[in-house]
Amino acid sequence: MNYIETLRNEIESMGKGFVQLLPSLAVALIVLVITWIVVRVALRILGRVTERANLRADLRQLFETLTRLAVWIFGILIALTVAIPSFTPAGAFASLGVGALAVGFAFQDIFENFLAGVLIMLRDKMNIGDAINCNGIAGKVERITLRETHVRQYSGELTVMPNSMLFKNPVEILTDQPLRRNEIVVGVAYDTDLDHARAVIEKALATVEALDKDKGTVVFAQEFGASSVDFLVQWWTNTVAQDLRLTKSQVVFAVKAALDEAEIEIPFPYVTNTFKEPLPLEKAPNAANAA
Repeated sequence: MNYIETLRNEIESMGKGFVQLLPSLAVALIVLVITWIVVRVALRILGRVTERANLRADLRQLFETLTRLAVWIFGILIALTVAIPSFTPAGAFASLGVGALAVGFAFQDIFENFLAGVLIMLRDKMNIGDAINCNGIAGKVERITLRETHVRQYSGELTVMPNSMLFKNPVEILTDQPLRRNEIVVGVAYDTDLDHARAVIEKALATVEALDKDKGTVVFAQEFGASSVDFLVQWWTNTVAQDLRLTKSQVVFAVKAALDEAEIEIPFPYVTNTFKEPLPLEKAPNAANAA
């Protein structure tokens, strides 16, 4: 058996087959180029439509990603059908079989985050720019993709959170409504006239312009503390107009100044030490020797 002759015949056969496939490969390449052009045109048209519809940025990104994915899959299937005559989409999907199942298990987390990203983008809540708190991570949403969400924490760090975490766990959306309630606890001495103290605190709150006048304020005597009678002071403020922390600082300053002016004590904790029996007095050794 002439192995060299057999190898040469196989190489020649392969070369002839490749030459015969060149026109099909060229057409497949043209199909891919046309697909790329169609993607750009489709995204441009979609961008104009979504802009006129005033859709959220995350929804526009979702539609763009799905459109790009659908057009490319369609174009690649056509290119494969042209380049490989025996290739059919039905046969390709049928041949996946167990392999597709194994890939699904291997990329389970990726698919889970992808689906969670789609659902997050479709719902109305938690948009780009919202301040959120989830699993101890608090910050501003900067970007939402199909797999992850970028949250800029208030201390400056950027946290990339898997979408499944945001979808499975409770998420506090702090900026869902511009009006938010905040509170402090103010303690006064036990010998204070509580009606007078409440009136002084209410008057101090009225001087803070950032508080919402329609919602009003609440001053309740809450409990008997260890060294004081504690008042619960609550108010509403527009967090868009002013930072919530700044408003709280202004309230603290105003209440402290008003209580000082009214000569109402804000007591600190008192500690009383009680001894049941007097401690024995022992003479120092030097004093005993001197005696």
